[in-house]
Amino acid sequence: MSASTDSVRLTEVIVVEAEACHFCVEAQRQLATFAERFPLRSRVVTVDSVEGRRLLAEHRPALYPLVLVDGVFFSAGRLPRRKLEKLLVERAGSAGSPVASPSGGR
Repeated sequence: MSASTDSVRLTEVIVVEAEACHFCVEAQRQLATFAERFPLRSRVVTVDSVEGRRLLAEHRPALYPLVLVDGVFFSAGRLPRRKLEKLLVERAGSAGSPVASPSGGR
């Protein structure tokens, strides 16, 4: 790992998506935007993959996408952007890295 990777905690987000899921597409777009501002890596897992089936059995979401942050259930259905942004701001702040102010100042 590089020195910059060691000093900043990278948040891993897993999106378990279903076919023809507009909330899934929307979540991926939002995560790409957040990745421009925060130390974030997102990964998409399909519901019919071995990992996807395991995560679905473990978390039993009512809607898609299932979103996990660092392996912990975060949401199911439409991605709660403000909630995720708040979490990312808090994590970036506790790591001591500079962060752009949240959109809308909220």
